[in-house]
Amino acid sequence: MLRIQKILVPVVFTDTSMRAVHQAAWLARRFHAEIILLHVVTPLNYPAGVLEGGQEITARDLHAQIVQRAQQDLEQMLRPELDGIAVTRVQLRGDPAHEIVEAARDSNAGLIVMSTHGHGAFYRFLLGSVTAKVLHNSHCPVWTGAHLEEPPAREFSIRRVLCSVDLSPHSRHTVSLAAEMVAAVDGALTIVHITTSVEVFGPGGSHVDPVWKEKIVGFATEEIAKVQQEAGTKADVIIDSGNVPELLRRAAEQTKADVLVIGHIPGRSHLGDNSNGYGIIRESHIPVLSI
Repeated sequence: MLRIQKILVPVVFTDTSMRAVHQAAWLARRFHAEIILLHVVTPLNYPAGVLEGGQEITARDLHAQIVQRAQQDLEQMLRPELDGIAVTRVQLRGDPAHEIVEAARDSNAGLIVMSTHGHGAFYRFLLGSVTAKVLHNSHCPVWTGAHLEEPPAREFSIRRVLCSVDLSPHSRHTVSLAAEMVAAVDGALTIVHITTSVEVFGPGGSHVDPVWKEKIVGFATEEIAKVQQEAGTKADVIIDSGNVPELLRRAAEQTKADVLVIGHIPGRSHLGDNSNGYGIIRESHIPVLSI
């Protein structure tokens, strides 16, 4: 079941973190959840320097002062955003990805909400680095926003959910949790499956093999019907073939989706074994929920 009683939000004192907190706050209010704001300080070991007046200070001391000031500023900025929400603030020291995953486990968080990019003097939350490690190792769902540095086109809310399935055994779980989210927000669900390419290449270029296409699409239609029956859903279905990240982005635009849900198997690639998960998140212009 989709149990979101605690939402862990790693913050790095940037605008992208602010927008991630904004989305987390919306989710917290909808699911009546607590928010845990986590900041991870990377240990530094540098020689001491001397300030004006002869005061000796280490890089670690300077870093601690900067972090403390930034945290104070962040708390002031977030006060209106988090008004009425139970909030716990935690600061840890260590490897960011490891600490985030461990903090989610130790706090029994039901969701991690984080941006894929965060730029600061001491941190870079980049997809392929911290975010990728969290996605790879986390056993709870992970909500990521790849374009949070861009001003939102409209006020954030969830009305339409797009759920991508690869027809692996994990697909029923993915659809079931997506359906629970839709029920919680009183929204609409669309299921999408991107098949292998139905184009064949030969003299003169490429062309679609109609027999192959009919078989591929027919199989996908039957399998999605089975998944929906098992999950108890009656969602609209989109079946396409080709580049997975690109076509999922197009499907999100077509359905005006507010969030894209994909499969998440810890320790393995996302979206089953298609190895498209990270590409999907990078390409998506809406938040991606890996479950």
